[in-house]
Amino acid sequence: MPLLDVRALHVRARGTDLVDGVDLRVDRDERVAVLGPSGSGKSLTAAAVLGILPPALTVAGSVRLGEREVLGVPAARRARRDRPGSVRQDPAAALHPLVPVGRQLAAARGRTLRTVRPVLTETLRDLGFRDPARVLGALPAELSGGQRQRICLALALAGGSPLLVADEPTTALDVVTQAGVLDLLRARTGPGTGRGLLFVTHDIAVAAALCDRVVVLQDGRVVEDGPVAVTLRAPRHPLTASLLDAARDVETHLGPLLTRRVPA
Repeated sequence: MPLLDVRALHVRARGTDLVDGVDLRVDRDERVAVLGPSGSGKSLTAAAVLGILPPALTVAGSVRLGEREVLGVPAARRARRDRPGSVRQDPAAALHPLVPVGRQLAAARGRTLRTVRPVLTETLRDLGFRDPARVLGALPAELSGGQRQRICLALALAGGSPLLVADEPTTALDVVTQAGVLDLLRARTGPGTGRGLLFVTHDIAVAAALCDRVVVLQDGRVVEDGPVAVTLRAPRHPLTASLLDAARDVETHLGPLLTRRVPA
């Protein structure tokens, strides 16, 4: 049984389909990228899975987490087991600005900071923080963007869900910090972890570096679905081919700059 099974998902606004019959699934230990340009419906699909769609939108179809149907049930009304871990593009929006990080991490576990401080300290060390005691007492604004994104990853893992949903989590980060966040996602999801990942992105290179399978959306519809290696080698849809060509163009233009040696 998949961790996530989406069937014939429709998301509508005033009678217009923004997501038009999307099917996708994520198995345990699998990382799946949802790829597409802006307006393709990928973030709305993730929002339907998380239960955070705006109330003005209407939905139809099916979203199952394991055996349980959750489509249309807001996140606040779901049982804890039906709330996938969530890492979003803007970590500042996901964190309460006036509550110290430690209290937010403890609340995500349903505990007080005093009772889980040793566990949280170890978790932050695992996520690359050298000074976890300071971080636990810090407000989000006192941390860098990359640090806040790692805190969001810690929050997502704290709920214990076997499914993690990451919606453009590296878009606002510099390339070094982006690589670190991708490494953490790779270590915490996929083979041997018992946890699956639904990774929303517009960047085919990032998808290829992290995920096992790719689902490509255009105008709210799935136009391609297959293993990453096969899709990159022989894309079947023009959109996938154009995204791949664009990534190759970037590599072609930047490659000489990245490999050029500075004269002594």
